[in-house]
Amino acid sequence: MIIPVLLLLALAFSSIRIVPEYQRGVVFFLGRFQSIKGPGLIFVIPAIQQMVRVDLRIITMDVPSQDVISRDNVTVKVNAVLYFRVVDAEKAIIQVENYYMATSQLAQTTLRSVLGKHELDEMLAERDRLNVDIQAILDEQTASWGIKVTNVELKQVELDESMVRAISRQAEAERERRAKVINAEGELQASKTLLQAASVIAQNPQALQLRYLQTVSDMSTRNSSTILFPLPMDMFRPFMQSAAAPTPAPTPAATPTDKPDAG
Repeated sequence: MIIPVLLLLALAFSSIRIVPEYQRGVVFFLGRFQSIKGPGLIFVIPAIQQMVRVDLRIITMDVPSQDVISRDNVTVKVNAVLYFRVVDAEKAIIQVENYYMATSQLAQTTLRSVLGKHELDEMLAERDRLNVDIQAILDEQTASWGIKVTNVELKQVELDESMVRAISRQAEAERERRAKVINAEGELQASKTLLQAASVIAQNPQALQLRYLQTVSDMSTRNSSTILFPLPMDMFRPFMQSAAAPTPAPTPAATPTDKPDAG
């Protein structure tokens, strides 16, 4: 009687399984899917039942660096990070052999195909939109595997050294263009302001005298041995007008008339 009891106890102990809260057990009965059990204490009959553990926590996957040719024929290396989790343990075990490896390979191919449809400027400036596009494609394709892709993030876009120099020259040219445009806009605004000031001075000549006194006052506060003393052009206008006036032509002298001969 002791041996059968010991065998039963050994069988009972060997059939005990403890499944944590973050795992589920996919149980097969004679090779056929039976149920999903856990978490907690469950019993699996040896040699008849088989249990496969599935982790339901979010898995962080580092997508290796991929060589991508952009739409404008620029070769770059892009790596990313993928966050996903198993939402259906039955599908994750039955529908695909190794869901982790399958998701990794799918992420690599999707990364190359999606980024290849965009230009380099879009990869550098619109990462958020590209992340959403890649996530939507992966989530749709992995839904039949019982996997939910929660997030995709592009980590780094590596460029060739020659391309980095070309982008630097382009950025420098763009900054110079903006500086010229800003300078031209400043000149335009200054010309409009000067035109308004000239209109005010033309209507009120006293304003020019006040501006003249202000200029003299500003120059007197500087520590300089050179003094510029502007003179109004009105002081020289009479002299300029007299110099520009035409000189009268000389009057020809009268010639004496011949007297008639006497006799």
